[in-house]
Amino acid sequence: AFKDMALQMLPRLLSASLEKSGRRSNVLILTATSGDTGKAALEGFKDVERTKIMVFYPAQGVSEIQALQMISQDGGNVFVQAVKGNFDDAQSGVKRIFTDTRLNAELDAIGWTLSSANSINWGRLLPQIVYYVSAYCDLVSGGEIEPGAPVNFCVPTGNFGNILAACYARKMGLPVGKLICASNDNNILTDFIREGVYDTKRDFYCTISPSMDILISSNLERLLFDVLGEDDAAVRSYMKELAESGAYRIPESVLHDIQEILWADFSTEEETRESIRQVWSQHGYLIDPHTAVAVNVSGKYKARANDSTPNVIVSTANPYKFCEAVLDAIGGKPGPESRNYSGIELIDLLHEVTGVPIPGPIAMLKNSRVRFSGEISKDEMPECVMDFAHKM
Repeated sequence: AFKDMALQMLPRLLSASLEKSGRRSNVLILTATSGDTGKAALEGFKDVERTKIMVFYPAQGVSEIQALQMISQDGGNVFVQAVKGNFDDAQSGVKRIFTDTRLNAELDAIGWTLSSANSINWGRLLPQIVYYVSAYCDLVSGGEIEPGAPVNFCVPTGNFGNILAACYARKMGLPVGKLICASNDNNILTDFIREGVYDTKRDFYCTISPSMDILISSNLERLLFDVLGEDDAAVRSYMKELAESGAYRIPESVLHDIQEILWADFSTEEETRESIRQVWSQHGYLIDPHTAVAVNVSGKYKARANDSTPNVIVSTANPYKFCEAVLDAIGGKPGPESRNYSGIELIDLLHEVTGVPIPGPIAMLKNSRVRFSGEISKDEMPECVMDFAHKM
């Protein structure tokens, strides 16, 4: 997934910072994942000196392959735990631990300081800015655009991290026209960018693009901080209103500033499947459901906006992580038959149907050993953290 690059860099940045600052405490990384961050973080921090990493994921909110990648993770400093509920439950549980002064004091007493591998950590976002610049340079060197010509980026997002990195690339001077925010049926970001109202009091959907099944987008407050002229008091007020009432509304003037940067729409489940099928049948290129969301929304933008600027679609994950949905979309098997296959068997079936090479790390899952199992409630997360901190 796209997070692999940033999460190979972050552990090294963290280790260098520890050494440079002279801090004696070790770092315990807490991460909530909707699927992709977890494996990327585990692999990046695996056996990195002076660190431990705990990953919490929603028990029913990731694909079978995503779960297997995490629960079979090797390394002496890693721990993975399923949490009952959805990603927002796991993420809010992690945030609560970060602000628990008593628990943090107990961790400090035994030599541990908390940090995060989620995009709430600026060190996660920083490397992601780079590939927007790299993509632009590729277009120039390939003769697709002239230097300085604008491009649009269409980004599938739930937590607003990947597209926020694009916002920062734009602010740093990259010639970006419009940033297109692509959502699935959990279209809270679409509604916010269109109407200026962020309202979590809505139905939650488990979709075939599970990494975007999010209703509380952590990085949105960073965008607000930016467009509000770095008015931290105003941002705190909105976040307080969100915590207390589940919703907030921004002024028309602020919404106008956001709409100068962003355009938003969402893709239904059927539209997402159709995008996978069309890209495969027309181009012989296999995409995952999250990328398909962006393909669909990019098409909607082109159809509705009077804009001839090239659109760059940000592909976010390998289709082999979502074999069931991809096979269903391209007609490789009838949907109901998926119950007769394990996740590993679906990998082989997708390869048989498409001939697309299986990525090495996913192929290795066939011989993997499950190390972590069981589920806990959100309220049990602090105790789980302390237990892990006391080990090793």
